[in-house]
Amino acid sequence: MIDKKESLPTVSADGVEEATPRRSFLRKGAGAAAATAAGATGIFAAPAVIGQEPLTLKLQTSWGEANIWQEFAKDYATRVEEMSGGRLKIDVLPAGAVVAAFQVIDACSDGLIDIAHSVPVYWYGKNKAASLFGTGPVFGGSATTMMSWFYEGGGAEFYRELTQDKLGLNVTGYMGFPMFAQPFGWFKDEVNGVADIDGMKYRTVGLAADLLQSMGMSVAQLPGGEIVPAMERGVIDAFEFNNPSSDRDFGAQDVAKNYYLSSYHQASEAFEFIFSNDMLEDIDDDLAAILKYGVEAVSTANTAKAMRRYSADLKTLAEDDGVTVHRTPGEILSAQLEAWDKLIPELEKDEFMKRVMDSQREWVDQVAYYEIMNAPDLTLAFEHYFPGRLAL
Repeated sequence: MIDKKESLPTVSADGVEEATPRRSFLRKGAGAAAATAAGATGIFAAPAVIGQEPLTLKLQTSWGEANIWQEFAKDYATRVEEMSGGRLKIDVLPAGAVVAAFQVIDACSDGLIDIAHSVPVYWYGKNKAASLFGTGPVFGGSATTMMSWFYEGGGAEFYRELTQDKLGLNVTGYMGFPMFAQPFGWFKDEVNGVADIDGMKYRTVGLAADLLQSMGMSVAQLPGGEIVPAMERGVIDAFEFNNPSSDRDFGAQDVAKNYYLSSYHQASEAFEFIFSNDMLEDIDDDLAAILKYGVEAVSTANTAKAMRRYSADLKTLAEDDGVTVHRTPGEILSAQLEAWDKLIPELEKDEFMKRVMDSQREWVDQVAYYEIMNAPDLTLAFEHYFPGRLAL
């Protein structure tokens, strides 16, 4: 009998997976059940799902258990289980359960886990082009604009080319939940211009690190769980992670009190759902489709929950935690765009990155033009009904 609930692989002290890949249990269990039923009853075979135990897939995230994003991953697992009628179950594990936060794509490729919930920028060290799938130059499109580029503008094929052809990874990935633009982040003192951030030790990831380093900051790339300890030890002076809920979950408000919203350093990111190709090939086609389209389903659910929770936690930070909420000064925003202008030609020396950015510019030129031209001034409407609330 196939054991679908074998124990987790172990991890050595250096974070390297020691167990062997967990593949054989997925080998078309439903097809085998159907063949058995056919042999027992002749022509009128029983449906394969009768008496079939659910397949349990291992999903590891890049987040700690307390992070709201771990809850987002569990929301995906719930939808997959319900849509499959219980034939699929997903065991959602936090960062470090099998491998470290930045290693999940390799773990999927090697068959140590079946699915990962992460962001492409976390494997930026393999190829800088990873950062273009969410944390690259901001040409004027929102996260929704750029996730649409992934599905309708050629981005998915570029992603496949990078992961499979260039890096030789045995994975397929999809984007879900277009994140709201990431805040410039947390600072102990107010920052009013570029001179105030010069020489500051700052945490970010991906091409944002290149960008802000070119603006005079000293950048460290750290997983979320290491940020507050680094602030406490003086390894960094300031940082960004992503949003009011995640930031509050790991205690950002305990180490800094000035929170700057709006920035061009990471304005168009989305979650990445990474699937082992071996697993996708081994399971039944309808279950593989549920895994794929479940990403679209949970993208909507994550967006709605993020709107509720992020806004509520921002209010709590300001009213209960003594945090002063600012908008990033225009001088810094302008300097970020100018820094992107200088960085892009260097990035485009890589032929693949140039093709990706050419595609993104063409998409934004068409799509964001429509979005911006068609959008009413929501700031005007908000000010009309809630006068004086915005720090303009």
